[in-house]
Amino acid sequence: MLSWTKDVVVTIPQTLPEPKPKRKHSLLPVLIVLFLISYGLMSLLAVEQDRTIASQRWLITSLLNDSSELSNLKGKILQKQYAKAQAEAGSGSQAQAPSSPDSSSQQPQAQESPAGNARTNNAGKVRKGLPQRPPLGLADIVDGRRIVKTI
Repeated sequence: MLSWTKDVVVTIPQTLPEPKPKRKHSLLPVLIVLFLISYGLMSLLAVEQDRTIASQRWLITSLLNDSSELSNLKGKILQKQYAKAQAEAGSGSQAQAPSSPDSSSQQPQAQESPAGNARTNNAGKVRKGLPQRPPLGLADIVDGRRIVKTI
């Protein structure tokens, strides 16, 4: 019990070697690399979108030019058909009038009037038809407020 009487060997506790400071792994280089990659991809996306928009613009202008040419051709064809129909109608009425010179109830031929000249001047112009009505939707056909219920 008495510790001074015994040979006691006092040992000094060994100090543990200090651990080497852990190297802090920084994510900064990884983040920089990811940023550069994403920036490059965004730049590539912007360039591709610009190319796509330019090609769509070219396609739209090309289609518009083709559409206007087609409209002009259709207009010319309609004018030719109208002129042909007018010529046939004119030659048909002239051919019918002399065919019956014996009849006493011959109708006098219509004289050229300013209104007649106006019609021939407008013969080359193609009239635009009225726009078609849009198809009736379900909401137009069935409307609960307009249905009268009778028994």
